[in-house]
Amino acid sequence: MSPATPGPVPRLMAWIEERTGLSVLGELARKKRVPRHRHTFWYYLGGMTLFLFGIQVGTGILLLLYYRPSASEAFESVQFIMTRVPFGWLIRSIHSWSANLLVLAAFVHMFSVFFLKAYRKPRELTWLSGALLLFLMLAFGFSGYLLPWNTLAFFATQVGTQVAGAVPLVGPFMLRLLRGGDQVTGGTLTRFYGMHVAVLPALATVLVGAHLLLVQKHGMSVPPAVEKRRSESGGAPLSMPFFPNFLLRDLIGWVAALGILAALAALFPWELGTKADPFAPAPAGIRPEWYFAWMFQTLKLLPSHILGLEGEMLGVLGFGAGALMLLLVPFLDRAGEAPGRWDRLLLACGWAVVAFMAVMTLIVYLPAEG
Repeated sequence: MSPATPGPVPRLMAWIEERTGLSVLGELARKKRVPRHRHTFWYYLGGMTLFLFGIQVGTGILLLLYYRPSASEAFESVQFIMTRVPFGWLIRSIHSWSANLLVLAAFVHMFSVFFLKAYRKPRELTWLSGALLLFLMLAFGFSGYLLPWNTLAFFATQVGTQVAGAVPLVGPFMLRLLRGGDQVTGGTLTRFYGMHVAVLPALATVLVGAHLLLVQKHGMSVPPAVEKRRSESGGAPLSMPFFPNFLLRDLIGWVAALGILAALAALFPWELGTKADPFAPAPAGIRPEWYFAWMFQTLKLLPSHILGLEGEMLGVLGFGAGALMLLLVPFLDRAGEAPGRWDRLLLACGWAVVAFMAVMTLIVYLPAEG
């Protein structure tokens, strides 16, 4: 008796497998395991950040179908999306709320990796790619803020680009590069649009791919304290399969995040405001988005001159030095495998940075007296 002929679906799967070899990915997923300990919760933040980034891509593509990147039409096109396009207001609100949650998740993920010392050898490049992705998320937020071309975004962008112009030597060049001239105009909007939908997504795609590849190669790090406790007790490392155990938990978090986004978008729709008028005076209380508020407040508190140098310039240099230090954390922490005084100093610096950012942000949003 001749063997039964496979059905169309098995034949199609065999045809695809012969040409792509996708079963290798499935085998990797089945073999991959995730450490289990009291800090395992923080592992889910990476997947949550990736999920929110996917929401940004999906909703952003839908908004691009109607958005027009010019000073004369940008505001009206967003207004059209919110009032005439079916569910356009919902898509825009989800896009805006998910952008804020994405930056929050990226910050929390970065700080959790720092405090759990997950940047230790051989994960230095994983940390570098993650830190660069955080900077890219901030750049996405800054470039996308201007696109509705409303009053708040216009004047906040004016302040933000002016800060970039305070960088020594290259400041004037950076200012003109960002603005497309000496002032924020329709040319600035076009440049920000190009960065937001082309340049930054291309860079993000490369970095996300590299980051995921490095995470797959090296696995998830176990905190030093957990490693030490297990080595002293002689117990075997606890772990769970990535598929389906960890992935199902990830999916539960994603569904919860989607529900939170839908609720925020429905109950607190993102406002459009009024159209920007370059000739109108700046309204009172202009401030950037919350993730830039701590830098904004720091620059406000600095005196105009410090030791004969401009305070704003020194503040910008300080932010640049802080970003460089963040990138170099794996190479500065030489006590990663033998905790000591330097290890405690690095952790104290991390908590000091978190406290400083939180306090400066709260000051910005506290109601003004009188």
